[in-house]
Amino acid sequence: MSDIKNNPSQAAEKGESKVLAVALGVVALVCIALAIVGFCFLNKPDEIIEGQADATSIRISGKLPGRVTHIYVHEGDLVKAGDTLVHIHSSLAEAKLMQAEGMETVARTQNRKVDAGTRSQIIQAARDMVTQAEAGVDITRKTYTRIQNLYSEGVVSEQKRDEAKAAYDAAVAAHNAAKSQLDLAVSGAQSEDKESAAAMVNVAKGGVAEVESLLEDQYLVAPCDGQIDQIYPQESELVSLGAPIMSLLKLDDKWVTFNVREEILNDMPLGGEIEVMIPALDHKKTKARIYYVRDLGTYATWQATKATGQWDSKTFEVKAHTLDTIPQLRPGMTVVYFKK
Repeated sequence: MSDIKNNPSQAAEKGESKVLAVALGVVALVCIALAIVGFCFLNKPDEIIEGQADATSIRISGKLPGRVTHIYVHEGDLVKAGDTLVHIHSSLAEAKLMQAEGMETVARTQNRKVDAGTRSQIIQAARDMVTQAEAGVDITRKTYTRIQNLYSEGVVSEQKRDEAKAAYDAAVAAHNAAKSQLDLAVSGAQSEDKESAAAMVNVAKGGVAEVESLLEDQYLVAPCDGQIDQIYPQESELVSLGAPIMSLLKLDDKWVTFNVREEILNDMPLGGEIEVMIPALDHKKTKARIYYVRDLGTYATWQATKATGQWDSKTFEVKAHTLDTIPQLRPGMTVVYFKK
């Protein structure tokens, strides 16, 4: 006591230390109390699920390989169904068309020839042969009759009679052959020949149609309304069969896609409505209806970190259509869903 009374400065320092310690204790108790109140009463923050907007993209391609001679649109242009987009030229296809048309002409000519039948000169010559054969039959028949009578009277030998009979039989056979040739010339080609000629015409027509179908794709048109997204080749470049020329976005067919863990699906049921926010459009909020839920497979499975007490969680793809029409919504924009 005598020391404190003798050193009043030390007494003052000890008093200040006690006040400071008490103040720090009070502040610590207040912070602890606030933390406990906050933990008990503050709401859990919403879980942010991020997705993106998308739209149907159609690749414009054709069956004609050739050179791009002219592109009628630019990236970003709005087009209507039926608008001409690009012209592809193929000299090889045009040459094949000329060849196919030539083959069709030949086939049609052969078919007309078969249908027209045998020429009149050939038919007349066949008739003349029949007339000549009839004359031969008449002469040999008379000769055979005379020889037979003389043989009966014993004037000529049996050898002479047999020779006359053989000549008569040969004349009859020649007459029958000439008559058959006349019938064939009059009737014309056989039915099988006519069918074959007609079939060759159809084959040639099919060849022409095949090449013409290829040439139809020398001018590619828009299959629907939309916006030109990307153009791949440049003018004067060669393109192969089925190569994509450009892509067309169907702006009236847009949706938003989320990839979520399966435990969140209870908040995003099929057919249900959710509220989403689009940051790029001034944080615009809108409603969306879920129309598609699909398992992404084992490659997108969240593996449990512990052998016990946890389980694997699969990832699902969820698609939804916005209930409002939002022209400013572009494919690739971020779309956010706040899980309560």
